[in-house]
This record gives sequence, structure tokens and C-alpha cells, in this order.
Amino acid sequence: MHDNLKDYPQVRQLAIRSLFEIIEQSSEGTVIVDRQARIVWMNERYARRFGLADAASAIGQPCEAVIPGSLMREVVSNGKPILLDMLDTANEPLVVMRLPIHDHQGALIGAIGFALFDELRSLSPLLKRYAALQQELASTRSQLRARQARYSFAQFVGSSAACLEAKRRARRGAASDSPVLLLGETGTGKELLAHAIHATSPRAPKAFVSINSAAIPETLLEAEFFGTAPGAFTGAERKGRSGKLQLAEGGTLFLDEIGDMPLALQSKLLRVLQEKEYEPVGSNQMLRSDVRIIAATSIDLQAAMARGTFRADLYYRLNVLPIEVPPLRERLEDLPALCEAILAELGSQYELEPEAQALLGRHAWPGNIRELRNVLERTTLLADQPRLSAQDLANALGPMSPVQVATPALGYREACVQFERGLIVDALARNAGNVPQAAQALGLGRSTLYKKMVALGISSQ
Repeated sequence: MHDNLKDYPQVRQLAIRSLFEIIEQSSEGTVIVDRQARIVWMNERYARRFGLADAASAIGQPCEAVIPGSLMREVVSNGKPILLDMLDTANEPLVVMRLPIHDHQGALIGAIGFALFDELRSLSPLLKRYAALQQELASTRSQLRARQARYSFAQFVGSSAACLEAKRRARRGAASDSPVLLLGETGTGKELLAHAIHATSPRAPKAFVSINSAAIPETLLEAEFFGTAPGAFTGAERKGRSGKLQLAEGGTLFLDEIGDMPLALQSKLLRVLQEKEYEPVGSNQMLRSDVRIIAATSIDLQAAMARGTFRADLYYRLNVLPIEVPPLRERLEDLPALCEAILAELGSQYELEPEAQALLGRHAWPGNIRELRNVLERTTLLADQPRLSAQDLANALGPMSPVQVATPALGYREACVQFERGLIVDALARNAGNVPQAAQALGLGRSTLYKKMVALGISSQ
């Protein structure tokens, strides 16, 4: 045992010498510098790589003068090794290693560098893997940016009492993780508020994912919501597919037109809210869920509960913070600000004459802000002058405008119903009776349009 200990210094010196010889012989080049980063030794291979006739001509020169981009001076300045780095050269990049040199008293006296050119090839799989991970990270970040909130509270324009109350409650909801239920007619800005709530919440860095229950066929809605296991059903992807819940993990899931969600799916959503877990379609694996739910609907959920088409237990789970999003007819004082914001968003230089503004104030606006935007965009496309007159707006509103049909013989509600009926009939006519296309043109969910057609006695034929 004692003899082995006596041999330790000699073994250590031999190991150091062997290590140096192995690295020096297998490397592309080796260089040694003194405390001032001047070259004191360089092997011939390295000298030829940098265009020198021989290694002797490098002696005494600053390292950077021979090896552009060298960091040997940094090593002799701070005494810290640089174990693995890339050095760009005129020919090919080198993998380099730089180590400080100390004397017997531990004082820093220089540094040694090895250019491991041959090892670059052996590192190729690692570098490719690194590049692939970087690309995957960039793709994930790109997808996350695409799923981030697009709107803020500043874009919910208006200073009316009803508008300010909706924003006040929405801001309060943003500070909590509790479910929010947005109630209001189509086109009032419910989705905009949902984006704003997410953007102001602690979950803002995570994804904002939306799903419209009225826009997806019932047979596919569950798979869209929960995702699918590999080969869950005929036609399913072999690798499986992530659902909206998984995409929204850590962020916000916006359930638009939740009143149109099938009863079977409602019970599964209730489990997500209660137990914070779910199963993808065709899987026995239970996944944990950490999402914030914001739901929206344009139908009367209490009436739907009475009809048995909406679960009462789900309603009470969602109705933690209800927010009434007012229709435009109840916030007409916001019309000037809304028109200004919409025209600016359209990038137009148009402005409304006072008579045109007054005409807008007499309109019933069954389509709310979505309809207002549609009318203003159509008006700017048809107008010849930058100042929009009442006639310009009347032309854009069309013959079925409530301004024209709301005569003294009709009450307010009857006028709204008549306008809505004319609007739907016109959309169906323009789309050759195709209900999905007409719904898209009107900005409605397909099932919502079907329900309105039944209520108004409209046929698609």
C-alpha cells in the first residue's frame, strides 16, 4: 500500500504526459502561449493551417496575429479553462479546448490550446441533434405566439356605463383562475373580452386556445376537445392527436357558443372542471389538466336548462363570474368612438358626417359591433368621397335596414325580428341556400343559424 502511494507522483506525471501526447498527436493543432498571450510553441500542422511556412515563425507573436478569433488571451487573463468551443477558420470550423498552465507554486504562467478538428466529425450527430432541438424549440415558440391573446382591454372600445361595467368585471376575472361566463348576443365582442382577460392574467405567457362548439360537427367535437390516442378510430392519425385541452395546458381554453355543446360532452367537461383530469378518445390513460376556462354563449342558458339541453351542474360550475356583454343598442353613446376605432383599423381616411352618425344611432343593430364593422367597411368601399354621408350609409345598410322597416306601425322587437329575418334570407340567397356558408358570412355558428331559421320560419330551400 505504501509503495503504491510513493509511486503516485510518478504515475500522475506519466498520465499527464500521455494525455498531452495523445491529444497533441490526434488533434489538428496545438499552441502554447505565455502570460502575455504570446506564442511560445506551436506544432507544424497548426502553423501550416494558418498559412505559416513553419512553426518557428510564429514564436513570439501575439496569438491573435496568427490565429484570428483566438480566446487564449482570455484564458491567461482570468485563469479559467474553455473546455469546448467553436473556432471559425478560413477553411472549416474547429472544435477547440483551451486550458490554463500554472507553475509549481500555482501561479498562472500561460495557456495551452488544442484544435480537435478530427473530433468535429465525431461530434456531428450531437451537433445535428442540437440543431434539431433548436428548430423544434423555434417551432414551439412560433406555435405559442400564434396561440397568444390578440386583443387587450384597450380594444374593447367604449365609455358607456354598460361597457365600463363589463370591463370592470372582466379585469377582476383576469386576476383569478375561476371560470368566467361571457353572456351576450352574437357580435358584441365576447371573444375580444376573453382574449383581454387572458392577456391580463398570470397565464398570459401560455397559450390561448379557442374552440367553437357550434362550428364543429358533433361527431368530431369530443376528439377536437380531448384529443385522440393512436388509431383510436377509423381514419384517426396513427400517432394520435393533441386536443384543445392539451394545447391549452397552463393557459386558457375559450369555449365559444358553449350553449351548443352536446350533453354527453358537457358531462365530460364537468369532470375536467371538478377533477382536473381527462382521457383522450380511445385511451385509458388519464391526463392531468391545468387550464383556465372562459366560456361564452349567445343563448339563454337558464332556458336551455329548463328544456333539458344544458346541464345545471355544469352551468353552476361555469357561472362563477358571469359578465353581461351589452348589445350595441344599449350603448349607442359609444358609437362615435367605435366608428373611429373601426375606420382606423380598416386603414381608411374616411370620416362620418353628423347626419351619417345620427343615422347609425337610429339603426337597431341586431348584429351588434360585427354588423357595424361590416356596414362601415362596405360604406368605405362604395363611397367616392372621404366624408361619408347619410346616403352612403343608407346604401350600405341596404333595403332591409331597420331604419326603413321600423315604422310607427311596428314595435321595437317586431322591427328587430323583421330585420333579422331579412338579413338571414338575404344571406341564404347570396349563398344559394348553403347554410354553413351563410352562417360564416353572417358571423354565426351553423347550429345557431339553424335555430334562428327554425324560430323565424325560414327554409333553406
